[in-house]
Amino acid sequence: MISTATGKATGGRLAGLGPPLLVAALAAGVCAAVWIGDPTTPGGVLPVCPTKALLGVDCPGCGTLRMIYSLLHGDLLAAIQFNALALVGLGFLAVAYGTWTYGRVTGRQLTGWQHRRWAPFITLALVSVWFVIRNLPFAPFTALRV
Repeated sequence: MISTATGKATGGRLAGLGPPLLVAALAAGVCAAVWIGDPTTPGGVLPVCPTKALLGVDCPGCGTLRMIYSLLHGDLLAAIQFNALALVGLGFLAVAYGTWTYGRVTGRQLTGWQHRRWAPFITLALVSVWFVIRNLPFAPFTALRV
């Protein structure tokens, strides 16, 4: 049914859940691939980080697949060790997904952290600092390498 006032489809509150359900299905598929692919086993089916393979340094995302694998197996400490920044980022993405889904269900867009003007600059700064400190060649920073 089409609303004459807005020109949008009105099928109840659950009509707006299509895109969030698609994102959830894609995320579940990625998690299944990581679970099956087991990135903690050398020589597996999942790709090696190109930055690590070509340049020999850990990029900001290095260890993220292993972090997700550890989370799927309930090992929070290993997840932190593989990529602490990506783990924090995953929490922020979960909050953003929740506010987006809530807004789709209720019909009101909520303003989350990702809508703030400063969000991309802080994200870029954190990722840049993470890239530098995890590649410093002295202790305690050598423990951040994966």
